[in-house]
Amino acid sequence: MTGFKKFLFRGNLIELAVAVVIGAAFTNVVNALVRGFIGPLIALVGGEPNYDNLKFTIAGTEFPYGVFLTAAISFLITAAVVYWLVVLPATKLVERMSRAEEAVEHPCPHCLSDIPKLATRCRYCTAEVEPVA
Repeated sequence: MTGFKKFLFRGNLIELAVAVVIGAAFTNVVNALVRGFIGPLIALVGGEPNYDNLKFTIAGTEFPYGVFLTAAISFLITAAVVYWLVVLPATKLVERMSRAEEAVEHPCPHCLSDIPKLATRCRYCTAEVEPVA
């Protein structure tokens, strides 16, 4: 019981709950984008991407493989939209921000802690250092 209590009161659990709620809201936005714009564009080019009626029968039992096919196509379209409109731009933004952060600090020659480039004394070991231009 103690382990379960620790699990419930960890800080990560609250962050995880917030992430799930935000993820669910974001799912609605992505699904609306696919239904409202991407799906109709695909329907213009290649017809309606709905194969729910496709099925085959063996010994009187129906296998509606079209439901799976429609879900798989919908997943691929949604994944492509998320990648091109969210993941790729976010990755580029993080890269630009990290480049700016890299140029701000350098390692202290005495204790190897990261200190500002313009510092004349290390805040960790208090050794005097030469500022880096």
